[in-house]
Amino acid sequence: MMTPQQVLTKYWGYNSFRPMQEDIIQSVLAGHDTLALLPTGGGKSMCFQVPAMVKDGLCLVISPLIALMKDQVENLKKRGIKAMAIYSGMNLHEIDIALDNAAYDNYKFLYVSPERLETDMFRDRLFKLKISMVAVDEAHCISQWGYDFRPPYLRIAALREFLPGIPLLALTATATPKVVDDIQEKLSFKSGKVFQKSFERKNLTYMVFKEEDKMGRLLKIASKLNSTGVVYVRNRRKTKEVSDFLVRNGISSDFYHAGLEPAVRDQKQNAWMTGKKKVIVSTNAFGMGIDKPDVRFVVHMDLPDTIEAYFQEAGRAGRDEKQAWAVVLWEKVDIDDLKSFFNNSYPPVETIRQIYSALGNYFNLAVGSGKDTTFSFHLPHFCEQYKLSATTAYSALKILEKEGYLLLSDAMHTPSTAKIRMDKETLYRFQVANQKYDNFIKLLLRSYSGLFSEFAKINELELANRFNLKVEEVEKYLFKLQELEVIYYTPKSDKPHITFITERFNERLISLSPQVYSDRKQIAFKRLESVIEYVTSDKKCRSLQLLNYFGENTAMRCGSCDVCRQRNEIGLTEIEFDRLVEQIKPMLRAHSMPVKDILPHIKGLKDEKIIEALNWLADHDKLKVDGDGNFYWPGKKN
Repeated sequence: MMTPQQVLTKYWGYNSFRPMQEDIIQSVLAGHDTLALLPTGGGKSMCFQVPAMVKDGLCLVISPLIALMKDQVENLKKRGIKAMAIYSGMNLHEIDIALDNAAYDNYKFLYVSPERLETDMFRDRLFKLKISMVAVDEAHCISQWGYDFRPPYLRIAALREFLPGIPLLALTATATPKVVDDIQEKLSFKSGKVFQKSFERKNLTYMVFKEEDKMGRLLKIASKLNSTGVVYVRNRRKTKEVSDFLVRNGISSDFYHAGLEPAVRDQKQNAWMTGKKKVIVSTNAFGMGIDKPDVRFVVHMDLPDTIEAYFQEAGRAGRDEKQAWAVVLWEKVDIDDLKSFFNNSYPPVETIRQIYSALGNYFNLAVGSGKDTTFSFHLPHFCEQYKLSATTAYSALKILEKEGYLLLSDAMHTPSTAKIRMDKETLYRFQVANQKYDNFIKLLLRSYSGLFSEFAKINELELANRFNLKVEEVEKYLFKLQELEVIYYTPKSDKPHITFITERFNERLISLSPQVYSDRKQIAFKRLESVIEYVTSDKKCRSLQLLNYFGENTAMRCGSCDVCRQRNEIGLTEIEFDRLVEQIKPMLRAHSMPVKDILPHIKGLKDEKIIEALNWLADHDKLKVDGDGNFYWPGKKN
């Protein structure tokens, strides 16, 4: 059995772990339930991948992010590690074979969505899987207090009675103290250990500017820093508009969003990763799983939905621990837009029921049918057919997803796959009896390995070139062989998918729990208020605002954010400033006083510094001035 260090070096080529990784790994190997809170870019995946390689058996990884699952599986395979993922868009044959391979073919990692755990097919195979540990990624999704609550996560704990003694590792990048406690409770931690790295990023300067000319300010930032950056906007149209503006003004830039063709997204991402393009302008579709260390700035042109989302996106800057900047540009209309977006995210319950009914009709599903079936889904066509607002429909589907009725995946590239259905002897007899398919089957077997044991990715264009055929003719061969039950064949798709987790219900029976709808709406509104407070407040260090939000209350002000820079102008150290406030606060709460009466009571500071500090406090609404020009602290006694 290898040690964690040996695994790290052999498979990843690193000589040492990042801070806290080894402690987390040793906790898991000791059999403890463990919660790891590591900020974006902190190396969370290594915390379960390394101990899984040390232990015998299979690591079950539960994650809601299909794109991230696929990315991690591909990276593991490149390192010679057997891994697979089960996600929406796979047909039942593919899932069946994947689970068989996970049980009998020495796989080390099986990635699944939390919804998949509830299917009969998974439950029936659970006892055959030699699970050594369970990793729950994005663990904040289990808490109704978390910013991305997903009710199917609540049912993960039910696995534990079937996996006695198996350690569980929960991982997240952002969680408030309330969420930290909730995660442990909902996952039934026994002898749980919590490892939390401080959320403080000393090399990252947070700046907030109320700005009418956002484009002009962005250009100044990009021109001055002249380095790698990410610019976040709310909608796809603006990604191109902002990127084109930067290009016209001499900034190397490109745009990115989930609606682009997969090959185009890959090309744009690679150009930015390799430095061919300095700035990428994107929706929040960009960044997940991307670890580029030399990002010098992240600019938000629109307000983020939550502090958690902002912290993750801003945290993509400065991962090399060199100076970097996270900037928010806002104006009053942005707050109105954020509130409007919030209201549209929670359509009336009756509207949600109507959209669920329309969805069943759209796929011609009878009431009582459809469980575990997956369909390609084109939201614009669906909305056009049923005269629906795209925003309302999408929000309703996401709420139905959180309630566990369905699973909605974003558009992503799913490559074509094929598998031989026959054993080798039966296939040989078929080839002898059907000469017109013989050469094509031989080509298929020469081109792709593993076709007898698992679904292999295939490329129709590649086969067409090798066989000197048109792509359409290759597809006809594949579909015909499937019709003859020689192969399973799933053509490639770039569309979103919807999977019905339950059979279709009569819409009148659709119920929404308070956790998903009414309670959730209230919690979401508080998060919205936190974002508004963050950008509108100019009285408290930006870093301290973020750290306090996540329960860290012992850090010092950063000294470099826009708020701290204003305070630095008065020329007092933090200790001197705090000492001044300690002296004047009780005094001015008791009585309003003119400057001349305040000065004799303050010890250890020159009069001009005291006056500057008083004026600064008044300018920032910490102190008030009455009609006679006297200072008083809000809440004074008389």
